[in-house]
Order: sequence, then structure tokens, then C-alpha cells
Amino acid sequence: MSLRIPGYLGTFWELLSDHLVMALGASFLGLVVALPLGLVCVRWPRSYPPVLAISTVLYSIPSLAFFVLLIAFTGISRTTVILPLAVYALAGLIPNVVDGLRGIPDSVRQSAIAMGFSGPRRLLTVDLPIALPAVIAGLRVAVVANISMVSVGALIGMGAFGSLFTASVQLDRLDLALVGIAVIVVMALVADAVLVLVQWLVTPWLHRSAGAAR
Repeated sequence: MSLRIPGYLGTFWELLSDHLVMALGASFLGLVVALPLGLVCVRWPRSYPPVLAISTVLYSIPSLAFFVLLIAFTGISRTTVILPLAVYALAGLIPNVVDGLRGIPDSVRQSAIAMGFSGPRRLLTVDLPIALPAVIAGLRVAVVANISMVSVGALIGMGAFGSLFTASVQLDRLDLALVGIAVIVVMALVADAVLVLVQWLVTPWLHRSAGAAR
């Protein structure tokens, strides 16, 4: 049994690059959209139920159908995969952004206001840093899910390592499917570990408070 990837699929590193660009691009695009939507939902609570309902409805659209609909506008490209996955990410990211912002103690906000912090400054230096653990928790789920979901793009010719699954059936080579599964799982684990490390680095006050509690 050969583990060689068929040449027409591209090299291992090309597949890896494509997979990460689509998965991470979709996740961070979703985050860029979810942050302002989450802020709107916290500022105007009545907007939260409809925003959440819309994101849930969009999440229910089958990915293949979403890809096919977009082909007419974006062609068979990375964008055709990235946009639906970014939309799917909103269903998990928006609630985490809202929960993170709602979890900020009112005393902390009042202290920032008393110190003369303007709205934007308070948002950037107080609110978002405190909400960061919840936001990153949502981002971790989105990234891991998108690393898996990218493979569905193979059905329109843009699945990166997902193309190994279709090739496995076409060429009757089980090894290609096993390689695809293994690489996707490792990518997901590494990406999740990197985000955990990022959270640890950007929230040093959590470690200090945990150490003080012990």
C-alpha cells in the first residue's frame, strides 16, 4: 500500500496551505463579523433573539447547497468555501461574544467610566480583554469545525485534504482516506493548542488571580 498522494491533487504542502487558508480564513472572517454583531446585541438586547435566529437558520443550510449557490457569483474558488464556513461560524461565535461582554462585572465598567475612559477606549482596554476567554472559546470551536468542514469542498473541487476522500473512492485506495483523516485531526489539535496558548499569553491577569487564589 503506497501513501503517495496522486500528482493531480497537488503536493502535500499545497494541500496543507489551501486547507489552512480556507479554514482559518473562514474562522477569522466569522470573528470579524461576530464581534460587532455581538456588541450590537449587548447594546440593544432586543436585537439578540433575531440575530441569533438568523445565524441559526443560516447554519442549517447544507454546506454543499451553500457552495453550489455561491459558484454562480464566486466561481470554483477558495472564496466559495470560505464564505459559507464563515457564516456557519457565526452561530457559535455570536453567543460567546455576547456572553463574554455580558459577563463583565458592572463595577469594572463603572470604575472605567469614573477614570474617564471614553466608550471606544473602555471597549478596547477593558470590555474586550475581559470577554476574551469566552470569545476565544467560541473561536476554538469554529476553527476546529471549519478544519473539518473544508473537506466538504472537495465535492466542488476545492476541498484541499478532502480531495483525498474522493480520490480514495475513485482509485480504490483506503490509504488516501486514512491520510486525510489523520492530517485533518492533527491540524485541528494543533490549531486548538495554538489558540489555547494565545489565550494564555494575552490574559496574564487570569494566571495571576489563579495563583493568588491558591
